[in-house]
Amino acid sequence: MKDFQYITNSSPAYIESLYQEFVNNPEGVDPDYRKFFEGFDFAIAQVKPSNGKAAVSSAPVAEGIDWLREVRAYRMILGYRNKGHLIAKTNPIRKRKDRGANLDLGFFGFSEEDLDKKFHAGQLIGLGTTTLRNILKHLEQCYASHVGIEFKYISDQKKVDWLTNEIEKKILEPLPLNKKKRILEKLNEGVMFEKFLHTKYIGQKRFSLEGGETTIAALDAIINTAAENNVQEVVMGMAHRGRLNVLANIMGKTYEQIFSEFEGTAKLDQTMGSGDVKYHMGYGSEVPTPDGKIMHLKLMPNPSHLEAVDPVVVGFSRAKADIMYASEYDKILPILIHGDASVAGQGIVYEVLQMCDLDGYLTGGTIHFVINNQIGFTTDFDDARSSDYCTSLAAMIHAPVLHVNGDDAEAVVKCVEIATKYRQAFNSDVFIDMVCYRRHGHNEGDDPKFTQPHLYALIDKHPNPREVYTNFLLQNGEADAKELAKEMEKKFWADLQERLDEVKQNPLPYTYQPTYQPPEIAWKSLRRATNEDFDRSPVTSISVTDFKKVFEALMKWPDGFQPLKKVEKIIQDKVKLYNEEAKIDWATGELLAYGSLLLDGKDVRMSGQDVRRGTFSHRHAVLRDENTDESYNRLSRIEAATGRFRIYNSLLSEYGVLGFEYGYAMANPNALVLWEAQFGDFSNGAQTMIDQFIAAGEQKWNRMNGITMLLPHGYEGQPLYD
Repeated sequence: MKDFQYITNSSPAYIESLYQEFVNNPEGVDPDYRKFFEGFDFAIAQVKPSNGKAAVSSAPVAEGIDWLREVRAYRMILGYRNKGHLIAKTNPIRKRKDRGANLDLGFFGFSEEDLDKKFHAGQLIGLGTTTLRNILKHLEQCYASHVGIEFKYISDQKKVDWLTNEIEKKILEPLPLNKKKRILEKLNEGVMFEKFLHTKYIGQKRFSLEGGETTIAALDAIINTAAENNVQEVVMGMAHRGRLNVLANIMGKTYEQIFSEFEGTAKLDQTMGSGDVKYHMGYGSEVPTPDGKIMHLKLMPNPSHLEAVDPVVVGFSRAKADIMYASEYDKILPILIHGDASVAGQGIVYEVLQMCDLDGYLTGGTIHFVINNQIGFTTDFDDARSSDYCTSLAAMIHAPVLHVNGDDAEAVVKCVEIATKYRQAFNSDVFIDMVCYRRHGHNEGDDPKFTQPHLYALIDKHPNPREVYTNFLLQNGEADAKELAKEMEKKFWADLQERLDEVKQNPLPYTYQPTYQPPEIAWKSLRRATNEDFDRSPVTSISVTDFKKVFEALMKWPDGFQPLKKVEKIIQDKVKLYNEEAKIDWATGELLAYGSLLLDGKDVRMSGQDVRRGTFSHRHAVLRDENTDESYNRLSRIEAATGRFRIYNSLLSEYGVLGFEYGYAMANPNALVLWEAQFGDFSNGAQTMIDQFIAAGEQKWNRMNGITMLLPHGYEGQPLYD
């Protein structure tokens, strides 16, 4: 919507004439002003559009309206929708910076005297004709309370309207009693679990969630809302802060297992890796939702290198969607849990976001949940970013951001429910920026007051989210909230103590038996290589019949398809080479190898920069029609082949794309998954992924992976960077 400054400064007579022009010829009015008049007219006259054009009332509807005042009120509504997040009370610890929101009454041409005057513009936000005071109160509640939504950069009007409706209606609805109790239970689990570990294992690193325990209630709400909206599986990636809490209170890892790991007696879980510290381990489980549905959960293993797990999660999710859900992305939901410093500072986040709508990498939308504790190791956010928000990158892909105060558990739950439904409705990425704090230093043995004395003086006096919510319930009519919270605390603490006593008295290796899905079963069916395997070459030849079947399919194209003359000659020369000399070149041999796997029913997936043609114009796996630009996959029509060949030219990324393919290969051992560097030495751009996952994966995570890296070097004069 354009700035209405110009029209506001015009005379009422001019605005009236513009309205009359709209009544007579809606299409002749500027689209942005037409939208205003349509909404205004519809709200007042309650007239439904009958011809697909404007919902136009008769001219008398406009009689007696002070258009100047009404347009100013509408500008205020737009102002709060667009910039209310800048003044929202999202920080539970300290006052927010002045970002120049310009949302005071004077900016819109009003004064205190106007507050009790009535405005028809109230109809535009569902209030009817009402006072400016009521309009302002409603806007502050929706857009500038404990929630601030950032979405003015979204160009898709359906998304904007959907979000506006959710914020202006759903965000104000009171939660039912059963949801309030569920929130209190999850806050109790999150807070008391950290307190118990802090008491029983003094000085041990656990990278606690203290200050951000509302994360547990938030993730629980995402999973439950997802289950209600057709999701069957959730794949999560996160760094180490809060990981043990998530494992215990979201993933369902038993407290006995966790205590055994602290005691040093555990047989480490090996389904998703085990060679690293306990706050890096992955986990898989099936958990019931309150409505009785079963959700399959996966938490991916991660290294300390922040955000490196992001592309692995989305690649894994894409593979699971392709394998198990017939590429129905609604069925599987990736969740990335970020820290505020890392989401703002790590370039891999940009690479992963840039993938979200690309054909080869889309996953139907990722939910990004930021545990914003306003500090990175010891660095304050003023020194960690230049942008207003750690999530400002979201604007690049038109992803809405719901900024929310982590001390307001109900607001957080409402935000994540809106975000989850948005993802399912539009298959698009969405961010929740939960502003909270970090109770301790970077780890429990670190003193944060060395660098942030004032901030941590405030944190020391601040109640935890469970205490804040209990007090909120007491102040809002739930008289037994305090007793209920005490009862939950006592029962949960006693349960934890009982389990710890059992582990100490009977130090047995606690293990669990997960429910395996087809990809895990496929991995388990493989055997480890022996020395004898390395001493002999496997049989990789194919029959003459299969050779001809694949070769002939490669060397032809559909009727009516016209490849470029130059490419057509290249292919004809390959046919001639085989017919006259019984030889094939390297590029043909490569495609023949892929085709033979497709005949065996195995899928092949390849991505990288320019892989369809090949950096050195050698592959030509996908042809383009010189007249229509239509594409043709040369490996798509092999007789009797049941495998699929997927090949994608990637974005100009090494780190992110290799991570995606590593994740894809992790989920599908029965596919050949290849990443090709544009030039072999460009693999140095992906070195973090090679070091942290590929080279170390079997040792650290106990995870095999069949990712294949093709690192071509040309010797025809193109530059190399050795």
